[in-house]
Amino acid sequence: MAEAAALTDIEGSGLAGIRRRAILSCAIGNFFELFDFTIYGYFAVAIAHAYYPSGSMFSTFATFGAAFLMRPVGAIVLGAYGDRMGRRAALVVTIGLMAAATGFTGLIPSYRSIGVWAPIALVICRLLQGFSTGGEWGGAAAFLVEYSPPGRRGLIGSMQQFSTQIGALSGSLSAALLASCLSEADFYAWGWRIPFVIGFALGPIGYYLRRKVAETPAFERAVEHRTVERSPFFAAIREYRVGMLQAFGLSIIGCMGSYVFVIYLVSYAINTMKLPPSSALTCAVASGLIVVTLTPLVGHLSDRFGRRPMILACALLNLVFDYPLFLLAVDGGTFASLLAALMCNAVFQTRVRYTALSVSYGFAVVLFGGFAPLVSTGLVSLTGYPLAPAFYIMAGGAISAAAILSMREHLNAPLD
Repeated sequence: MAEAAALTDIEGSGLAGIRRRAILSCAIGNFFELFDFTIYGYFAVAIAHAYYPSGSMFSTFATFGAAFLMRPVGAIVLGAYGDRMGRRAALVVTIGLMAAATGFTGLIPSYRSIGVWAPIALVICRLLQGFSTGGEWGGAAAFLVEYSPPGRRGLIGSMQQFSTQIGALSGSLSAALLASCLSEADFYAWGWRIPFVIGFALGPIGYYLRRKVAETPAFERAVEHRTVERSPFFAAIREYRVGMLQAFGLSIIGCMGSYVFVIYLVSYAINTMKLPPSSALTCAVASGLIVVTLTPLVGHLSDRFGRRPMILACALLNLVFDYPLFLLAVDGGTFASLLAALMCNAVFQTRVRYTALSVSYGFAVVLFGGFAPLVSTGLVSLTGYPLAPAFYIMAGGAISAAAILSMREHLNAPLD
């Protein structure tokens, strides 16, 4: 109730636009997070040729996964910083780091120019990206939820996922446009670098917006009442370990669904099924459009019917339909079959709040997100069965479903 009263006071004082600015400032950082990882995944073939002498996809996906190893580290370090110094302060740091890492990824000279320093520089950029995004996800989630009045947390909280999916859609759209407009030689020589440089140019805008937004009322109350935690990570483990394990579990299917279907399967379609890059990437764009359209709607529905039913439905749908969708995409081997599979998959899918959310999601996305394309590649190579990744996702769906079933619903509980 105190949270609702605080937000009412804010609006009554003529500062109702603060919430809109908060959402916008979070959105641009969330945009960066998935835009960067999406374009890296879609340009994996070009990156392999540019930075690795053998053009190895395995090396490229290993570097992709390496970024995720730093996400738990970023979650712990930046999460603690956000719980002690404020959500805004931490999010200002993450936007600067993400923009720098994105830009430098596109500016590294090729292996032919600087030799082994090229993959080394690439790994450093990816580790920096992973560190910064480790603190971004939980921080943005805490920021949005703490600005949301009871009864609208699902809708406003969904703006985080909405903005990340705008980033993914922009990444897939830029990749599709470049593949369509450039010759194959130009695409692999320099065209793939363009989105990384554009992403870097957007960084100052996000930095400015986050510097100007006010701190959340929930954190301000924590400061006023001197309840800011000095060791948020240990406090989160001590007091919320069950909740963090549940958050870890429910995050699994979202991570796997995104990175296996949208990143791995599109790359597989280009490299193994020999679909034209423009066709495969167009399928990714269509999938992104569906996710962007449905995300706010599902957020609104969760305010009416509860979070638990919506997330559980996602996990169970993946458990039942992932194998048939993989079979459709791989055995079909056509633009239409890949498009249908990706579109169907798209339909499914204060005190220590910053740290707890960041760490839980950070570990889930390492184990079941960042290395998902690499694991999928390894499974197919090991078994010789192109549908093996479907069983990988189904196992994740089962774990997520179990975690969700263990949780209780808290639709309008006050945030302390």
